[in-house]
Amino acid sequence: MPQPWKNQGLGLIVLLVLLGLAMIYVPGWIADIIREGNDLGPVGKWIYFSIVGLGAALLLGLAGWGLWTLVIAKIRKERRREMRNRNPNELTPDQRRAELKENLESISDLRDEMADGDFRDTVDPMIDRIEEKLEGGNLEIIAFGTISSGKSSLLNALAGRDAFSTDVVGGTTVRRNQVEWPGNNKVQLIDTPGLGEVDGSVHQEIATHSAQDADIVLLVVDGPLRHSEFQLLELLAKMDKRVIICLNKEDWFTDADKAKLLQQITQQTKEIVQADDILSVRSRSTKRKRIRVLPDGSEVEEEVDVPLSIEPLARRMMQVIKKDGTDLLLANLLVQSRGLVEKARKEVEDSIDRQANQLVNRYMWASGGAGAFTNPLPVPMVELAAGVAISTKMVMDLAKIYRQDVDLDVAVSLLGQLSKQFIGYLGVQMAAPVVAMAIGSMIKTVPGVGTVSGMLLNGIVMALVTRWIGNIFMVYFKHGMQEPEGGLAGLARREWDKVTDSAYLRKLVQEARQRYVERK
Repeated sequence: MPQPWKNQGLGLIVLLVLLGLAMIYVPGWIADIIREGNDLGPVGKWIYFSIVGLGAALLLGLAGWGLWTLVIAKIRKERRREMRNRNPNELTPDQRRAELKENLESISDLRDEMADGDFRDTVDPMIDRIEEKLEGGNLEIIAFGTISSGKSSLLNALAGRDAFSTDVVGGTTVRRNQVEWPGNNKVQLIDTPGLGEVDGSVHQEIATHSAQDADIVLLVVDGPLRHSEFQLLELLAKMDKRVIICLNKEDWFTDADKAKLLQQITQQTKEIVQADDILSVRSRSTKRKRIRVLPDGSEVEEEVDVPLSIEPLARRMMQVIKKDGTDLLLANLLVQSRGLVEKARKEVEDSIDRQANQLVNRYMWASGGAGAFTNPLPVPMVELAAGVAISTKMVMDLAKIYRQDVDLDVAVSLLGQLSKQFIGYLGVQMAAPVVAMAIGSMIKTVPGVGTVSGMLLNGIVMALVTRWIGNIFMVYFKHGMQEPEGGLAGLARREWDKVTDSAYLRKLVQEARQRYVERK
């Protein structure tokens, strides 16, 4: 069988052999050329050596160019791999743009390889959205906050109108809303369902998805950090998001208490949030009591309006946008594109696996049908595992799906090696009919299977072994025919344990009855 893992040093061995041969034969070959040239006379020698020299120069030049091209390609590949493993903040803007372009091209190529699946239909809109954001330079500022923290009110104050609605029960945000920031049509203000709100699990999922798209995150708090808020900050840190923490409802605190609270938040988040990005606001106008002294010296208590105060936040947001907006946008789009590449690759793999599984199912029940209508039980099982045409054809078709180069001889060789493992799994070393009977006995002992006739049992046995073979080669081809853990025998043992699991056998018998008995 092919053993690629043993050929890693083959290239070096071949290179050394060629070098040794060159050292043996090239000096004599050069001496012969010189002798032949000298025998041609002055003019002939000059013409001869010119032609030979030009040919040698062309040969060495092409060889050198080919080698240089391979070296450069390898260096570029290593650099790309290194860049993909680096944090976007460690890359220059040009490097981010270059990788982003490569990622979008890779996603388009992977989409063309997807045979089915809903993800294929969503790829183009995702690519369009990334390209649109990149071309337009549109930033998304997404706000998070616990129930009644005042984040929707704060966004309304930033928007200059009641653009963000809340549910009348509890003041919770019930959907994702967005609006342009007045005076800057390239900035979107986005509100999300808050942390710890009604239907928290659903809202948490929406919040996490929104955070992935955010270029800047605005976390609105109304006091000391809660556990859920700190958890969100840790998540955002892992996603390398720029976070601005806004202490809302500052009128609830005295100046001294507000200063202490801001200092506490700064200390708690020093590894995540810049100190300049932590500030306080008042998102709604309020009233406060004051004592007014009248002309006659008497005092009267009265309420005065205190206007909202969001200028520090708006000023800081504008500073961040002007200074770091482009870098934040590129970094975020790069992270999104990396994630999309991984999703596309996974979808391609899943699509191939689905095709392979459908193929194995067809062969499995075709084999089972053939077994169900032949003489019960005395089926040569070793032949089934090693050389039956239906199993060989299945292996070759699986190789095509996984784009592995396998011919008929290789397929038969691989199946032959599996047949050597097969009888040992059952704990017997006897003739094929006994092997079949051993499998049949194992199936009958599974709880819930009930009575199985000889004809049906024969079909189930053949279907089971065909599924076992198919599972082995699905794993083997999927990993590029690399040596599996424990070798092919180890892989076969693991897959045998799966197909002989009680739950799987019950399902197999039930489906076999539907196919071979109930349809008759």
